Amino acid sequence: MIDIAAIILVGQERLHIRRCLEKLRSLEPCQIFVVESQQSDGTHEISIEMGVATAYNKWPGFYAKQFNWALDNLPIKAHWVLRIDADEYLTPETIHRLKEELPNIPDDVSGLNIELKRKFRGGEIRHGTVGIRQARIFRYGIGRCEDRAMDEHIVVSQGRIIDFDGAFYDDSLMPFEEWKAKHRGYAKREAMDAISLFNNPERLANPSSTDLKKIRYYKLPPYFRAFAYFCIRYFLKFGFLDGLPGFRWNFWQGLWYRWLVDKEIHSLCVEDPK
Repeated sequence: MIDIAAIILVGQERLHIRRCLEKLRSLEPCQIFVVESQQSDGTHEISIEMGVATAYNKWPGFYAKQFNWALDNLPIKAHWVLRIDADEYLTPETIHRLKEELPNIPDDVSGLNIELKRKFRGGEIRHGTVGIRQARIFRYGIGRCEDRAMDEHIVVSQGRIIDFDGAFYDDSLMPFEEWKAKHRGYAKREAMDAISLFNNPERLANPSSTDLKKIRYYKLPPYFRAFAYFCIRYFLKFGFLDGLPGFRWNFWQGLWYRWLVDKEIHSLCVEDPK
């Protein structure tokens, strides 16, 4: 077995959990934990059936708080942690490289960035939003999740994070109306995080790479920036080459969602002018 513990946070993930766990089997992690936060829809039973350890913690409001709870309370014995969601999975090539290379990672390396790939509504997204890398593998006891409402990343207290030649897929199977409902919730959290950013002198003075992008984006006029973002992704970054799935992805996640975030920001600012 590979010296890594996989942590999967779930809430109503019956649709995805079996696929996620089946694909993790080929990695052979020494530990897998499924952390539930909502009334079970069968996710718990599937996890138990597949021999996976489960835990329950009432949803604390944000992903970061739940993930850090898992780091603090699960009986993790591995030296490395894999953060992965139920609707995500590592590519076979990444699994092969991790098995061969993880034991030989230098001691001063505390985290590994791997590439985010996407599938949406029946097709792979190869343009527009590619090249994004996230620290999804890190040394236990050194990495934690940023305490923020949205776009949380793993940060390490020591050592460095390097790019690893690997990738994982975000591939949701949920019905489209459920996808939209989920993103309405994301929009509220994104709006809260954007307002928090501009009201936090410390974050403005020492912005992360994610915050720098947000600062540039939110300085553009509301609603116009959503349309501009869509045009950049779909036309300048060749999103149209992905056919119908590419249009759906860039329209709904690039234009509709960003428009919704601006609407939520406006609502929050009207409610609390300060």
